[in-house]
Amino acid sequence: MAVIIEGDIQITIPDNAIARRFDENSIHGLSHCMKAVDYIFELTDRIVFFECKDPDDPNATIEKQEKFFKDLMSGKIDSDLKTKFRDSFLYEWAYGRTEKPIHFWVLLGAEKLDRSQLLVRTEALKRQLPVNGPQGKPWKKPFVKACMVMNLAAWNEQLSEFPVSRRSA
Repeated sequence: MAVIIEGDIQITIPDNAIARRFDENSIHGLSHCMKAVDYIFELTDRIVFFECKDPDDPNATIEKQEKFFKDLMSGKIDSDLKTKFRDSFLYEWAYGRTEKPIHFWVLLGAEKLDRSQLLVRTEALKRQLPVNGPQGKPWKKPFVKACMVMNLAAWNEQLSEFPVSRRSA
């Protein structure tokens, strides 16, 4: 099993998954015009775009934490996540790497967010992407199969095969 590290968060990747860092200019190469998700996981049955935001990082200042929650509640972070997903999808599509269904997993290192708040964030992101086409009808060729916004507790509950923990714990 491999472990990826994103700041204070570490995720154990199962043997049946390949994880590649994506949000790095030496890899992505188009950061001047396209945003990128942090990692892309390839599993046998799907591709996962993964993004991590961590306001609870022990090194985060109070100002950064307050700004994060203000941006989260205003929808600014949803908009940023949408752009990261779409640009990453376009990049991968142009490379011919979108043959499997694509999932979008967002990990928010924000333990104060409860289940209902995470559900609200997930539904807001689904509308931004959009998961469904016009009038809520399915796309003929969907570009995102599913998306989830989770904190560490929800992640470990729903994605136990990808356990997440804090390095500082």
